[in-house]
Amino acid sequence: MRQTRARELDTLNELFYVGTIGLFLGALFSAIGSKKAESAKVSLALSVVSCMSLLAFSAITLYYNEAISIPLYSIIPSLQFSFFIDRLAAFFILIISIVSLSVSIYSSGYIEHYKSTAKKNSLTSLMLVFILSMVLVVSSKNMFSFLFFWELMALSSFILVMFEYEKKETRKAGLFYFVMTQLSTVFLLLAFILIYNTTGSFEIAKMQLSASGISSIAFILLFLGFGIKAGIIPFHKWLPYAHPASPSNISALMSGIMIKVAIYGMMRFILFVLTPQLSWGIIIFTAGVISAILGVIYALKEHDIKRLLAYHSIENIGIILIGLGLYIIFSAYNLPELAMLGLIGALFHTMNHALFKSLLFTTAGSVVNATETKNIEEMGGLIKKMPYTAALFFIGAVSISALPPFNGFVSELMIFQALLSSSALANPLLEIFLIAGLAIFALTSALAAACFVKAFGITFLAVPRSHEAEKAKEASLPEILGSGILALSCVVLGVFSFQIFSLVGYSALIPNLFVVGALLAGFYAFAFAVMHAFASGNTRTGETWGCGILSQNPKMEYTASGFSEPIVTIFKSIYRTKKQNDRFYFDISQSVFRQGNAEIRLMKFFEERLYMPVARIAEFLSIKASEMQKSGLDAYIAYSFITIVALLILAGLSA
Repeated sequence: MRQTRARELDTLNELFYVGTIGLFLGALFSAIGSKKAESAKVSLALSVVSCMSLLAFSAITLYYNEAISIPLYSIIPSLQFSFFIDRLAAFFILIISIVSLSVSIYSSGYIEHYKSTAKKNSLTSLMLVFILSMVLVVSSKNMFSFLFFWELMALSSFILVMFEYEKKETRKAGLFYFVMTQLSTVFLLLAFILIYNTTGSFEIAKMQLSASGISSIAFILLFLGFGIKAGIIPFHKWLPYAHPASPSNISALMSGIMIKVAIYGMMRFILFVLTPQLSWGIIIFTAGVISAILGVIYALKEHDIKRLLAYHSIENIGIILIGLGLYIIFSAYNLPELAMLGLIGALFHTMNHALFKSLLFTTAGSVVNATETKNIEEMGGLIKKMPYTAALFFIGAVSISALPPFNGFVSELMIFQALLSSSALANPLLEIFLIAGLAIFALTSALAAACFVKAFGITFLAVPRSHEAEKAKEASLPEILGSGILALSCVVLGVFSFQIFSLVGYSALIPNLFVVGALLAGFYAFAFAVMHAFASGNTRTGETWGCGILSQNPKMEYTASGFSEPIVTIFKSIYRTKKQNDRFYFDISQSVFRQGNAEIRLMKFFEERLYMPVARIAEFLSIKASEMQKSGLDAYIAYSFITIVALLILAGLSA
């Protein structure tokens, strides 16, 4: 028996090594062979094999509930590169593997849009380093490994955001992202130092902080550090800049996986290292509700398809935090079943969002390459030019809109069920608070559906609104195949969700969507057969009524601006909407209208009122510091001495 288990563990270790070493070799091969055209293809093939190996590793670990410990390298006894994979880590590696597998296949077609061989190879190499770093962050056994690979993830993703650095908007996006990702690391470093000083250990599994003031400070630091990386409001501003600037395969990885690595860190440290308190759950829940509603409201105003998707990442991170907050709140009131429902809903939505958001970014990338624009106002009619891409985008749109029978519906339903059970709490004020959150969550879901009616309709329906859209061609086979795997996953995890949860031993209170889907399909087939059998065979051809205008043109279509205008008006207090109408007439009496211009201006509230004031203060302080350095050697030494004394006093007080 022991020999059998030892062989099983050896097999798991081998799968992990094959996956990680394969990614490393793939990145190295592209970097070394930067001038060889076939290097990128070989590296992506290695990536596919590696991701399949990691997929098998994580699935087996999850199914058998194994906990794998893998030592790698020790600098000194207290600082080691070592890995520990339990069920939580395996679940996130599973997410990383599925999305990375699909994106690797997609990338083999996507990189062909770059003419330079060096660019193809460098993009591939950096992408594989990025994937590897995310796997190793999730696998880290101690805080040293975690922080090291966290920084590798931050650095590789920053370079990828700056990949097309020759564009001005890309440089601005890179600056936003660099500042925010380093701020995230600063908060995490402070939290890790505090935890180490309290527990005396770097090993995550051996650390346990009881409820105290230090524990609360550690929670705030961790929540800020991971929250910035996850993109919660008000630390979200890097997402709408970074995603449009990045190559679309990288946007899929960043939105689909990287921000989920931050969710993993939050769950790992807050739930397993600290002792969660009721107030923490309320903070997380509140942050989730605000991020969800504001994320979707800001998405509705966008016409840049990738920026629109970036705001929806903020919305869905908010939904995940709602589930996590509910877990802590219900646990504080000793309601384990409701707590588990919230946590399982959050975890399942984490996976679902990774799948349908990666699908939306890959298909959006194909559309952007085909039309040479990110502005959906200049698209239209693409369902005829790119039917496979349109169908795949539609599956992603239905999934993110939480419509049955796809996966987004199931995870949001579970969180809704947990919220609806808030009457079990013995606290009327908290019940009212959660019901208010439920109402906002319901509004969020409705607005998300409206946003993707706009996104799909304006992008793919009607007739082309630009020459590029009219000449668009279907995406390459690898792009369709990579996106197709993600689309199939969305369908399977929705339609067979009841069976999947039964298989893993969790009796979720969700409908059997396979039966529901079969009944709906049967009803539609019956209705079609009846109509086909009894409908008249006579046909009549005629012109579509066009309000008296004989020829239709793209300017007569419903626009994204027109679709968004009522919502922009409703939420004008949030958008700080300003409308400007200029009318021009043929005569002085202003009775005969000649032409007019209309413009809607929206304030970038967080950027103008939060980020820029902080940036100006930082600039002012840096200028003053520079002036102090120029004031002479004596003054410079005096300032340094005062700073050292202050730090020593602070260290003495903390000790």
